[in-house]
Amino acid sequence: MEAFFAPFGVVFVQRALWGGILVSAVCALAGTWVVLRGMAFLGDAMSHGMLPGVALASLFGQNLLLGATLAAGTMAVGVTALGRSPRLSQDTSIGLLFVGMLSVGVIIVSHSASFAVDLTGFLFGDVLAVRERDLAYLGAALGVALAVAVGGHRAFVALAFDPRKAHTLGLAPRAAHAVLLGLVTLAVVASFHVVGTLLVFGLLIAPPAAVALWARGIPVIMLGAALLGSTATFVGLLVSWHWETAAGATIAAVAVAMFFVSVLASAARPSPRRSSTRADRPARPSAVSHPEGQMTS
Repeated sequence: MEAFFAPFGVVFVQRALWGGILVSAVCALAGTWVVLRGMAFLGDAMSHGMLPGVALASLFGQNLLLGATLAAGTMAVGVTALGRSPRLSQDTSIGLLFVGMLSVGVIIVSHSASFAVDLTGFLFGDVLAVRERDLAYLGAALGVALAVAVGGHRAFVALAFDPRKAHTLGLAPRAAHAVLLGLVTLAVVASFHVVGTLLVFGLLIAPPAAVALWARGIPVIMLGAALLGSTATFVGLLVSWHWETAAGATIAAVAVAMFFVSVLASAARPSPRRSSTRADRPARPSAVSHPEGQMTS
């Protein structure tokens, strides 16, 4: 038992744990909508599309967070603008912006003498180097993300399941989509400089996807994703400490492993649609009147 908790007696591991918990909470609020709307590719593109902003900020000695924010904002505006074209699918727009931004970033970074180190730090971060100031940033980001998620919940639900009805109800689906992109941008930008884009994307997608296989209510998915991401952080740090592996990558691997465990468990459970009545008892109509896949808000 001592070996189980010994790593968390070290100050920098404690800060890494709290950083991972805060990142998990922020990513749960944004990632739930990313999963429900099938926007995983957008999340990946957003996290890697920050590279040119980070590279330019590093090149000119500016704040990396500012550079990441500008690059992610440019990516979000580009996706919104190109997505309005009836002749261009959203996936095509995201893919082109993703490749373009990433290519520009790599070109800029390639002129730096520390190319390999900078790119590795961008992808994997250093969760064990989390400072108290970083925790304060993440706490503020969590507060903003929570306010946006609560304030836009009704519009986000309508946008996710019936955009036409959202327009009919006067919920401004285009504005809601822009705000949702802003929420995803906030989660990615606030977290990447602490844990890297790999861990951000892992916690943005894997925990909500794992919980969505079991939960029906959106708030339940968010809460479950935050708890699952926090668990992945704890287990990942523990494994990293004893096996001497990269902490950020280990946490991301644990989160993805939890998703596949959830998939296998979900596939193995008996379907509730099968009638559990005896052969001489007629099936009740209500047994099929509420499909399992229906999501509640």
